[in-house]
Amino acid sequence: MEIKLVAGPFDQVQADALVAIVMEDSAAPAEVSGAASWLLDLRTSGEFTGKPGEIAILHQPKGLAAKRLVLVGGGKTGDKQHKFDAAALRRTVGGAVRTLKQKGIKTLAFLLNGFSGEAAVEGAMLGNYEPDQYKTSTDNKSLDVFCVIGPASLKDDVDRGRILGDAQNFTRDLVNEPGNKLTPTELARRAKEMADELRLDCEIMDQDRMRQLGMGSLLGVSQGSAEPPAFIVIRYKPTGAVTSKDHLALIGKGVTFDTGGISIKPSDSMEKMKYDMAGGAAVIGAMKAIGQLKPNIPVTAFIPAVENMPGGKAYRPGDILKSLDGKTIEVLNTDAEGRLILNDAITYARRMGCTHLVDAATLTGAIVVALGHVHIGAFTNNDAMLGRVMTAAKAEGEKMWHMPLDDDYKELLKSTFADLANIGGRYGGAISAAYFLKEFAGDTPWVHLDIAGTAWLDDAKPFMAKGPSGVGVRTFTKLALDWKS
Repeated sequence: MEIKLVAGPFDQVQADALVAIVMEDSAAPAEVSGAASWLLDLRTSGEFTGKPGEIAILHQPKGLAAKRLVLVGGGKTGDKQHKFDAAALRRTVGGAVRTLKQKGIKTLAFLLNGFSGEAAVEGAMLGNYEPDQYKTSTDNKSLDVFCVIGPASLKDDVDRGRILGDAQNFTRDLVNEPGNKLTPTELARRAKEMADELRLDCEIMDQDRMRQLGMGSLLGVSQGSAEPPAFIVIRYKPTGAVTSKDHLALIGKGVTFDTGGISIKPSDSMEKMKYDMAGGAAVIGAMKAIGQLKPNIPVTAFIPAVENMPGGKAYRPGDILKSLDGKTIEVLNTDAEGRLILNDAITYARRMGCTHLVDAATLTGAIVVALGHVHIGAFTNNDAMLGRVMTAAKAEGEKMWHMPLDDDYKELLKSTFADLANIGGRYGGAISAAYFLKEFAGDTPWVHLDIAGTAWLDDAKPFMAKGPSGVGVRTFTKLALDWKS
């Protein structure tokens, strides 16, 4: 989809539709002549009140070059509970795009009228996306051009929205790939292709290199698959002199397909387990944005990529693995594999000099039980670091909830035969999984994000298609861009 910023007179913009947001307690935009009387008629009849998601369409509007004038409801201006912020704008524009493109509209102009150009562009790009690349025929239609009508001074905002929207859709494309297409090797190839385009350094470690380093925990998970593992490292370095001593690590779980291994999952919904690399995909997507927006802090991404399969060489319950850190781990359940690949990635990131760590993973079903599909579960060993992440997340409209990580939970991971067990029992499963990772973060400021409930939409939303959400990309990028030492 082509993104344009149009600074000229809005009434002369050629488009299939001109869209303006109208709040419940506000008048029609003053710029659109004749809209006030139309809006009054709509409100009198109850056809359009300005509530969120409402849409009214006027064909062949007088005084406008556009073929249609579309009013989209934004809710109440003073509604503190449902504030019309950048996240609400993103959803509103996404919803309008999804509705209007199915009506055959190809060119849409959006009257910015003081709203965020960045969020508007992101919403349009996210709403236009459809996960139908493998369909030979489809009823889905797409928007070709999205014009933002606003002053030329908003060019940087619009460009930033385009970069972030593209990075999030890139992530969604990766997550949407089936396991037979996106193996660990293919994920590594696509990550390197992206990095090469942006002139980012990218290193792909193979199985032999991981064995030399001593990544026994990661290799234990991968050994049941015919597909070899890959450890992806992408490095961004700011241009010019780097004054900050901080070095941010973004770490993402990259299980390209998860059967559960010997502790095999139920067949119901197992096809969705292609999304078990959504954390890794979000990190790669964030690096795509970071490579273009160029923050002032070094950022390195670490993505351990494996398949978890029940082959003849698969690791078993009762096996003991030795991690890169040196700790031994008793495997009680082979379906608790994400933490077994992330712990080696966390250790390696620390060895590479990273001073602050954030990992993202579709780690546990337990976090979905606790928080549903609304909030990301956030865990930390450092409240200041968590504050940075949650501030970035709030600015980007990605909801997070601070979960406990008291030392009392360490008792759940006790093993008679090794330093740690890889699961902690039925209760507090998301917490014991996070505590397992905490054991490897040491005293390095670290945040763990369990995105199992938010990385995939089981049903389409008015503003976004069913399937991968691309959650985490905007938060990671914002975190790097706003970093202050």
